[in-house]
Amino acid sequence: MQRMEAKKRTSFKTDRFTESVIREMTRLAMEHDAINLAQGFPDFPAPEAIKHAAIEAIRADINQYAITWGARSLREAIAEKVRWYLGLDVDPETEITVTCGSTEAMIASMIAVLNPGDEVIIFEPFYENYGPDAILADARPRYVPLYPPDWHFDPDELRAAFTARTKAIVINTPNNPTGKVFTREELELIAALCQEWDVIAITDEIYEHILYDGAEHLAIATLPGMRERTITINGLSKTYSVTGWRIGYAIAPPEITSAIRKVHDFLTVGAAAPLQEAGAVALRLPRSYYERLAAEYAARRDRLLRALEAAGFGVYKPRGAYYIMTDISRFGFANDVEFAHYLVREIGVAVVPGSSFYEHPEKGRQQVRFCFCKTEATLDAAAQRLLRLRELVS
Repeated sequence: MQRMEAKKRTSFKTDRFTESVIREMTRLAMEHDAINLAQGFPDFPAPEAIKHAAIEAIRADINQYAITWGARSLREAIAEKVRWYLGLDVDPETEITVTCGSTEAMIASMIAVLNPGDEVIIFEPFYENYGPDAILADARPRYVPLYPPDWHFDPDELRAAFTARTKAIVINTPNNPTGKVFTREELELIAALCQEWDVIAITDEIYEHILYDGAEHLAIATLPGMRERTITINGLSKTYSVTGWRIGYAIAPPEITSAIRKVHDFLTVGAAAPLQEAGAVALRLPRSYYERLAAEYAARRDRLLRALEAAGFGVYKPRGAYYIMTDISRFGFANDVEFAHYLVREIGVAVVPGSSFYEHPEKGRQQVRFCFCKTEATLDAAAQRLLRLRELVS
């Protein structure tokens, strides 16, 4: 009897990407008792008001399923905040989907709008989820480079990336990992190309309030002709220092929202009910909270910039988010992975290898990313350890 050829037991999709390098570096940090400046989670408390709200929601027995696409209280709070901050009027009943973090909002949105053979434009360096998300949605990522030191893109290269197969473009502003804040001129060019080619903009705005040096956040959905072709993704994690709560959301026109809600329903059913109630409180914090947040992060940024420069790194000063991309070429290591492993083992500081943010790893071989969403004490301790690198500077 003829034997059947053994079937491949895993999906071909999973062969096209690796596990999260960021989470890998966190594990190494724990293993070597290193200071974790790799993964972007704060080591300081969340605001007391929202912690209290979460506790009270649990005590009030809000412990069962919320409405699949989000508790009404949270969706209404999202709509209120979007109105005053972005100037967008959105219907909480038909245009908002609450998800398990902005990570789920991104993959649910891609699955909801992409078909096999579609292409998705992604700027690189990019947050590590975007490429795998496109692959999992059966689409093909197409990358457009951002060039240091200011991380601009070439308009001609962007135009060339748009084709009849382009279905969506991912924009992350303020940007992880570079700290770039897209300008009005850049977003207007993207908007014009989206309309010319009938393309959906999927915009990740999770760092919208973390801005420096006069930078301003502009939501592409507010530009003429973009409201009906934009999915705006956000969440509580970064602004309110609750990365473990996993409360995100997607804002989109009703037809697209309907599709996102279907995908979300079968991915996760819904986000944690008591934390959604606390999220409604968070989104209604006074505007002074956001001013203080940006000022405190600016001080942390400047503190780490000084430390990195003193240690011998080349630094790219961010205008938003809470990361610093650096050039490590002065230290004489063959590549970023070798350097990152040396740093975590011998120096006691964990970072993210730059190659993990690029389609072709060689583009990031002399870069690593630091995060600075940490206390002054943590940043100062890291600075002291990093000074040991000066003996390597050539």
